[in-house]
Amino acid sequence: MFGVLIVDDEEPVLDSYEFMLNTFSERNLSENAYSESKDKPFTLAGKARTGYEALKLIHEKQPDLVFMDINIPGIDGLSVLEDIYKKYPRMVCVLSTAYERFDLAKRAIPLGVFAYLVKPVSKKTFFDTLENALSQLRSLPPEISEYSEPRLALFRRDIWKPMDEQCWLWYREKLSLPSDFGLAFMVELDQNMEIWGTRIAEQLSFKHHCSYDIILKRGLFLISEDLNADVFRQKTEKILEDLLNGLNWCFGLGGLYRGPLLYRSCSEALAELTAKRQETDAWSMVSKKISFLRQKIGLLPLEEVKALFASVWEPLFAEDFNNAKLRMISVFTLLLDDLYGTLSVRNSLSKNFSGASLPFDPVEIMTLPDLGSWKRWAEINFDKVVLQANLERQGNYPLPLVKAITFIRENYTRGIRLNNTAEAASVNPAHLSRLFSEHLKTNFIDYLTTLRINEAERLLKEKSITVKEAAFAVGYQDPNYFSKAFKKLKGILPTEVRGQE
Repeated sequence: MFGVLIVDDEEPVLDSYEFMLNTFSERNLSENAYSESKDKPFTLAGKARTGYEALKLIHEKQPDLVFMDINIPGIDGLSVLEDIYKKYPRMVCVLSTAYERFDLAKRAIPLGVFAYLVKPVSKKTFFDTLENALSQLRSLPPEISEYSEPRLALFRRDIWKPMDEQCWLWYREKLSLPSDFGLAFMVELDQNMEIWGTRIAEQLSFKHHCSYDIILKRGLFLISEDLNADVFRQKTEKILEDLLNGLNWCFGLGGLYRGPLLYRSCSEALAELTAKRQETDAWSMVSKKISFLRQKIGLLPLEEVKALFASVWEPLFAEDFNNAKLRMISVFTLLLDDLYGTLSVRNSLSKNFSGASLPFDPVEIMTLPDLGSWKRWAEINFDKVVLQANLERQGNYPLPLVKAITFIRENYTRGIRLNNTAEAASVNPAHLSRLFSEHLKTNFIDYLTTLRINEAERLLKEKSITVKEAAFAVGYQDPNYFSKAFKKLKGILPTEVRGQE
């Protein structure tokens, strides 16, 4: 049975981790009821809320596994690990933090940190981490000295900091490294890194001396050879593309350095990997906005749709102009396909086969020379898309729903309700509620609230009015109730809008 120490300054996190730890141990014991061992795999050794308390319990309890939050009062989590990692080399440490940062990862890796969790931590992630930690603890030899496992010591500690000549020569001899030079690269993917890391190393070992380990769920590979880094990059990326076809993966490569300076290659590889992952995450956020734009175009007021469209292209054009243009061709192609292919099934066949041309060709974007010309082109052609979307959307809605939407948009500043909206649409309230649910995937109150709050946000941004005036302008008679509704929908108070701008 392995002892576990949980370190976090938030009581709910401590309770949650303890509950998941006990659940995992009970489940593991139940699944292995017929094995020789009748003990749970883990037991709680203690909980700490500050760095000083963590140090005290580590020295007293000497736990096998530690879940360490970085941002704790007193001594921070990384400083605690720096203080104890040499004294307790067998201890498996798992870091947790509210967000991932390159500088923290760079400090954590030389300390032999086993895993790096970004809160909030899901039950599956926590269980997977416990499973991996259990395998690691069970695989440790009865005793371990500082250099009894040279590869482990190199990859998890010494390769991340400058080495003296004697230390490097020791590693060259123990690991049979054929060259005094080498480079490092890292791979991150959304599958089992142990399986794919071994396959990557096997492929590279046909032509290179390659060794690897898993650091913070990423594969770290060391190539011991005096070679051309650019040529190696091209060949390795081709190998990864063929081997990891269909997987979500990311690759970072460091430069060629002599052994004592290999830490620079590791840092460069981690920095490139982190930058690529952040770029991928940024595009993922833009992709979600594109999806939302495709859902809402033709439903939201014109100014709101334009603001949503701007939130799509502005971050793209802040980077490389030509790459951004290629991506905007994709965006407009999707919008046109929605309008002329799927939104109006009844009309799309006659449009597509009657020889009617589209209002513009998205490929025109590639001829635009600068950001100013893009803005002019986008303003003209996006308006065409919005106009067509309004016609298509309303053409596919039942007439009572179109009447209701029109009534709401014309009267949302007044005290309208479901009853008088249904009366304006010439249906009963229950039937109108079903129409909102079936066609707009929302209800009457949420639709009205979203319309009002979005308009209030626009007024607060564009005009010098108070929160109270904004509330009255969009149909709220109680400014306090308005502020609560605004906070619930937007995540901030209306008083924070201008500060955010």
